[in-house]
Amino acid sequence: MFKIPTLMIYNRTLYLVLILLVTISCKEKSKKQDVQSIKDEIAKVAKTYAEISIKEGGSWEGTEYIGDNFSFKNVDFLKAPDSLTDHSYFVRYEGPGWESNKVGYRLYFDWRNAIDIFGKKVDTMVLSKVGLDNYDSYHEEAPWGLDILKAGKSLGLGSYGRFDGEKNVEHFKELESRTVQIHNSETSSGITVNYYGWSALDQKIDLKCNLTIAPDSRITKATLTPSVESNGLSTGFVKFEGIELLKKEHENGWGYIATYGEQTLIPDNLGMVIFYKIEEVETLAESEFDHLIVFKPTALPITYSFAAAWEKEKNGIKTEAEFIAYIDEQLNLLNN
Repeated sequence: MFKIPTLMIYNRTLYLVLILLVTISCKEKSKKQDVQSIKDEIAKVAKTYAEISIKEGGSWEGTEYIGDNFSFKNVDFLKAPDSLTDHSYFVRYEGPGWESNKVGYRLYFDWRNAIDIFGKKVDTMVLSKVGLDNYDSYHEEAPWGLDILKAGKSLGLGSYGRFDGEKNVEHFKELESRTVQIHNSETSSGITVNYYGWSALDQKIDLKCNLTIAPDSRITKATLTPSVESNGLSTGFVKFEGIELLKKEHENGWGYIATYGEQTLIPDNLGMVIFYKIEEVETLAESEFDHLIVFKPTALPITYSFAAAWEKEKNGIKTEAEFIAYIDEQLNLLNN
């Protein structure tokens, strides 16, 4: 018998599957096969998953993590090393990821702080295998899907920054430290990111962000909690030339901004939407790279949600009309 790897057990079905696999594998298979079988079976049954995975077996040389005989290790909590920046090759797919059986997302765990989209062609959990074979292989189309959004210098989809009121959004270039905590349960998966000493627009603040996704859902629920009132705190998504911005507000308190069209790296069709509480918003705006929702200054939690709908998603949304029907339905649910 071997020690069961540290994996979240979401419900009784998963627990029974684990016991059965361990019993069989201890008699018939090698330890390596046992572990992979358990991971594969959990991926088939679970409907949400979150993780962050770091390299071991190498060493830091400046801002890059170097080594030939490295392995990846999943951790539940990580404080960003001081050397960590973009393309440090330390964190698998560059940050924490979370997924449902419909879509996956990742947050760049560095100064960029954009949120990217993993388009999925399957309804099983895939993140535990993404980027294992080659650091950025997820940019190439695979049977499970791929990274589909070109975030560039934008917020990606649903990330956050400080808008200067003109054209610039401050990301996290001046930051004392950041941490991430991973959450997996029967009802949801997600991450909590804490930012300490974030300097932007001549003000230093702390910021806490919770991002969670539920089974059978494309929607990530976001909660931002700033330590003090701060001007320009914003969310948004990347804008593309020739793609119309869709907007709607409901009298009961929620609204959305959205786009649909050829917005992927492939290229093919993708819908993106952010739902927001009207009373929390100061204005809708545009920066150089993003469509923005700018929040009123507050030290209270700010709540919004975002979602991506890729045309190659299994049994997914194929047309703009279907996408608009979907986001209108979600807006009605929020307002009821």
